[in-house]
Amino acid sequence: MSTPIDTEAERQRLESTLLVDTVRITRPTGTPQLDPSTGLLGPVPAEPVYEGPGAVLSGHGQVTAQHVLGREWLDDTVSWYRLLTPISAPVPVRYDRVEVVAAAGEHAATENRAWQVLDPSEASTVEIVRVTRLDEITPP
Repeated sequence: MSTPIDTEAERQRLESTLLVDTVRITRPTGTPQLDPSTGLLGPVPAEPVYEGPGAVLSGHGQVTAQHVLGREWLDDTVSWYRLLTPISAPVPVRYDRVEVVAAAGEHAATENRAWQVLDPSEASTVEIVRVTRLDEITPP
């Protein structure tokens, strides 16, 4: 006989253990304007959607998270990156932009990089944390 999972306890554990960075999600609201003096496009107008606890994990980071938690919360994906946010955070939608504005780890390589949401957040009957697939768009 299996023991039921205490989803609230697991959610709190996951949030306190892995969602240690500050992430920002913005949503495009228009098209960039051409700067006539430079001939270059300006930034894409965007509105803030969320800024708060989160984590961006690469495929390697997902394996590390599984070791830390002792459970496999994330299965294989075609995208190399995933965004984890609390269930209370808004649901990111396709083309939202994700940035790590403050990384907890001193060796984190996620700051000054940007990702685009590939698909709406994954859905599940039992949700412990919001999981969203990403594609890196950091300019070279």
